[in-house]
Amino acid sequence: MTLSDYIDALKGKRVTVLGLGVSNRPLARLLVDAGIDLTVRDRAPREALGDIVPELGARGCKFVLGPDYLSEIDADIIFRSPGIMPFEPGIMKAVGGGATLTSEMEAFFEVCPCKIAAVTGSDGKTTTATVISEILKAGGKKVWLGGNIGTPLLDKADLMGPEDVAVVELSSFQLMTMNRSPDMAVVTNVTPNHLDKHKSMEEYVEAKRNILQNSPHPSIVSLNADNDVTRAFAKRAGDGVRFFSRRSIVENGAYCEGGVIYASLNCKAERIMEAKDILIPGEHNVENYLAAIALLYGQVKNDAIVSVALSFKGVEHRIELVREVCGVRYYNDSIASSPSRTRAGLRSFDKKVVLIAGGKDKGVSFDSLGEDIKEHVKVLVLTGLTAEKIENAAVRAGYDGPIIKEDGFKDAVLAASKAAGPGDVVLLSPACTSFDRFKDFAERGKYFKEIVTEL
Repeated sequence: MTLSDYIDALKGKRVTVLGLGVSNRPLARLLVDAGIDLTVRDRAPREALGDIVPELGARGCKFVLGPDYLSEIDADIIFRSPGIMPFEPGIMKAVGGGATLTSEMEAFFEVCPCKIAAVTGSDGKTTTATVISEILKAGGKKVWLGGNIGTPLLDKADLMGPEDVAVVELSSFQLMTMNRSPDMAVVTNVTPNHLDKHKSMEEYVEAKRNILQNSPHPSIVSLNADNDVTRAFAKRAGDGVRFFSRRSIVENGAYCEGGVIYASLNCKAERIMEAKDILIPGEHNVENYLAAIALLYGQVKNDAIVSVALSFKGVEHRIELVREVCGVRYYNDSIASSPSRTRAGLRSFDKKVVLIAGGKDKGVSFDSLGEDIKEHVKVLVLTGLTAEKIENAAVRAGYDGPIIKEDGFKDAVLAASKAAGPGDVVLLSPACTSFDRFKDFAERGKYFKEIVTEL
């Protein structure tokens, strides 16, 4: 089915788009331009949505805005934003009344003319998806990178050719209602995350597993052998399972032994490169490369893998070196919105760091983070709603270093700067979401970089 066919099938139906965020704006434009009977519903007031409201309104789009935006949904087709859970009562009532629930990404899977490589997991999704896209490009492929990474792809489907590859990052929220599997899939890891939105850990795990279990199964699946949950996914992943591991040798996939990365198929291993030569720091980034290599080995030349590893500088907000001031290096790891991400960030450095942490709770325990704070933190600077919880976890773990608490985010950054001396590392790695102060982790990271630039 082409994109044009898909849009034509919507004509004559009442279509509702829930949420007017990044992923749904191109979708809304696409629908109104095709003359679809469209209603957009969003929690935000009209003035908060900016120029998109008069733009769409001038083309016939109707709006339901404000706190009651999910009440009395009257539609045949509902496109859900990933941030809006499918079990909201208003949505369930509409679906019970006969409406079809879908999303921009689900529609893209229907119309995409080329192979789709999809990446999910609790940590490392964006870096792994980006590394996969860079390796494929280095191997001569035309690549379209999008999804949860921030770039919608549905409106670009007609520009794609059959020999291209679409690399998409998928969140648990996108996967919950997905009824198709990609051609190739990666699950980086699954650890407790987003438990403030998911009903349970079991629901979260099942959402991640949904990347594999629709028919037909992906032809190649790259799974983390070092993670109990993802290792168990192999039972429902079809015949194309490959594992990646930092701890043990795998027969099919990629692994690291003695500081050297190997790829293996049918127990025949081939040396790829030394792990220390990967430009972006941290054992978790070695893991991200292993995930990508396990997926792509045999599809691209090894030279393409090595050239990307030696030159790729990483993705913004992911242990991003901002600058060095008076001998102090400042790193932006704002993407670390869970304790597991912050633990990985702390382990990326060969010295204790000045850590800035805190934000909005995800309903995840900070106890494991406390252990890493004890081992890897020189000075702990806390801010945001979770400051006390993180402090308690660190103290319980036996951390006895300085703890500084600041109400303001900028005050926390300035306090960390004051506490650091030549040779130190100041790391923003919050272990929490940004929603107590910022619209997202990117806004938080950019503000951190502004403050550091002004030091």
